[in-house]
Amino acid sequence: MPLTVLAERELRLELSPGGFWAALDVWTLKPQVANRRLSGCRLEAEREVRWSAEKLRPVLAELLPGLRSGSGRELDELLPELTGERRAEGRLRVMLRTVIPKTQAASCREIVIQDFVNNTATFIPVEGQIAESCTFKKSNIYRFKLRHVEGDESLWFISVSILRPEEWEADGILYPKTTWLTDVLLTKIVKWSTENKKSYFKSTLSLLSVEKYSDCYHHLKAKYKEMVKVWPEVTNPEKFVYEDVAIATYLLVLWEGERAEKGLTVKQSFIDLGCGNGLLVHILTNEGYPGRGIDVRKRRIWDMYGPQTRLEECAITPSDNFLFPDVDWIIGNHSDELTPWIPVVAARSSYSCRYFVLPCCFFDFYGKYCRRQTKSTQYRAYLDFITEVGSVCGFKVEEDCLRIPSTKRVCLIGNQRTYPPSNEGTLDEERTQYIRERHSCTPTTGNNTNCNEVMDSASLFAHEVTHCSGVDDNMMQDTSIQPDFFVSSKWVAGFQPREKVEKVRNCATLPRDFIDDVVLQVAKALLKTNQDMYENSNDENNARHWNKGGSLPLKNVADLLDSDALQKLKKECGGLQTLLRNSYQVFEVVHGNVQIRDWAKEKQTRKQSSDAKRKLPSEACKTRLCWFFINHPNGCPRTAEKCPFAHGVEELRPRTSSKKIN
Repeated sequence: MPLTVLAERELRLELSPGGFWAALDVWTLKPQVANRRLSGCRLEAEREVRWSAEKLRPVLAELLPGLRSGSGRELDELLPELTGERRAEGRLRVMLRTVIPKTQAASCREIVIQDFVNNTATFIPVEGQIAESCTFKKSNIYRFKLRHVEGDESLWFISVSILRPEEWEADGILYPKTTWLTDVLLTKIVKWSTENKKSYFKSTLSLLSVEKYSDCYHHLKAKYKEMVKVWPEVTNPEKFVYEDVAIATYLLVLWEGERAEKGLTVKQSFIDLGCGNGLLVHILTNEGYPGRGIDVRKRRIWDMYGPQTRLEECAITPSDNFLFPDVDWIIGNHSDELTPWIPVVAARSSYSCRYFVLPCCFFDFYGKYCRRQTKSTQYRAYLDFITEVGSVCGFKVEEDCLRIPSTKRVCLIGNQRTYPPSNEGTLDEERTQYIRERHSCTPTTGNNTNCNEVMDSASLFAHEVTHCSGVDDNMMQDTSIQPDFFVSSKWVAGFQPREKVEKVRNCATLPRDFIDDVVLQVAKALLKTNQDMYENSNDENNARHWNKGGSLPLKNVADLLDSDALQKLKKECGGLQTLLRNSYQVFEVVHGNVQIRDWAKEKQTRKQSSDAKRKLPSEACKTRLCWFFINHPNGCPRTAEKCPFAHGVEELRPRTSSKKIN
């Protein structure tokens, strides 16, 4: 029975079909990328043979020892269709993979036959137990094929075919619908074939069993889903709860594997440095792992966990006071300024201490991280730096990619030492020297200006430590005393822990007069860009025309402000752009350009866009004066009845609180 072509897509490959095989490798080894209902797959075995039925049959018998005797005749019938034309030099790759669904449904095993001569990849489901009794599920065999169009060297077609369309069984997960094969999967295969993206990261969950992770994650997600409903923080509960559930799942599976490998029966202890909301600590503790979390600032949710979850409010500084010799694992989950110190703390706590770190914000030992080369992304460079720190500290560092809703999801794990315990003294000297050398960082790119600021803050911090500790200035001038003093007490002289009270840096706390001056200055500049055209217009209705001004790039707008104003804005997150976006009534910021908002064109009803979230609620109407009524030369483009802002103080209404009363 020949395979029936369901659909075909055109693409252009300039040199070779290498992109096609790269795309097939994604679907073969990482099917969860295309099918979100899958957790992934496990490659059970892989063999390469030359094309012939005689050579392929023993390979399949080796991969499927339980293949029924009666399947030999079926195999003879299938081989011509599965492998295409007989060619003596044809090379086949035969793989056995297990496809793992996200649900509690059973996994599916498939034979994948890749024919590099005919450019086909055939997927054959296997029913039954491969070690006892199994057979092919002929109704769900499908194939991708790449074929060349004669006369056009770059024109190729990719098609998807199935063996028996009338018998196709679809469950929407392991066996997708044929429309999904043609409309979704085939489209992705074509797209991936034409892309030439180099990944700087490993596949997700490369160090774990995907099946164990999937089972554990579903268990924890169901167990802690109620946290989403009672989340008291201002952060998004959907993101933070399930992200910490996923991180906890990873650690639980990792630690379970470690116990099995080392023959341990006692669950590992841990400490989470910079634990934030403490949910990760809470989950690990509830699952029977003894540990605690430390953070510079207590969160409201801490009181909800109960006394069994140990959380401490304390500023952490890299020093002998923050070593944990009785702890098995040091965790740094988005630990910010502590991130490069996690391997150091683990190394100095005890020889048996291990660490898990999930880098996010880019910090060096003394301040902001300064990238020293531009061959890769800043994120990749920072991960390489943290890996280097772990290696210098004497760890064999492994990298993995988590499945969390975050762009920063690569974790680094140090669970083995590369030196014997007798060399601890020598290794610690090397760590100390490495940290000192990082102090004198010299950026090679013009964008990194933080290093000089770090040096200044380090000097200031050293001065403060000296006087607070009662160290004489003459002692500080003695170079033989200064290094030993800082290594023994603080380890470094420039580390600044996060402040206990988090500063609001969204321009909301800037002086009102300052904000009003900037808004007026920018608005006048925008009106001036369109002033000549407006004044010279011969339109007889010019008197009724409302001048909406022109548009300026953010860079040009920044040039309008003096250095003092720019310095104030530089200290705020987002700077000038945040201030202009906050002034929603006056400005629009679109694709890096600033323009005056034309309220004459604004819809009276709620728009289905991101701006809709910024619309004033009904109870806030007329609680603020209309900026255009007061400052625009043509006044407000709306009448007083239709404008949500007050046209004069007589229209002002008292502002009501929007907070819910419990």
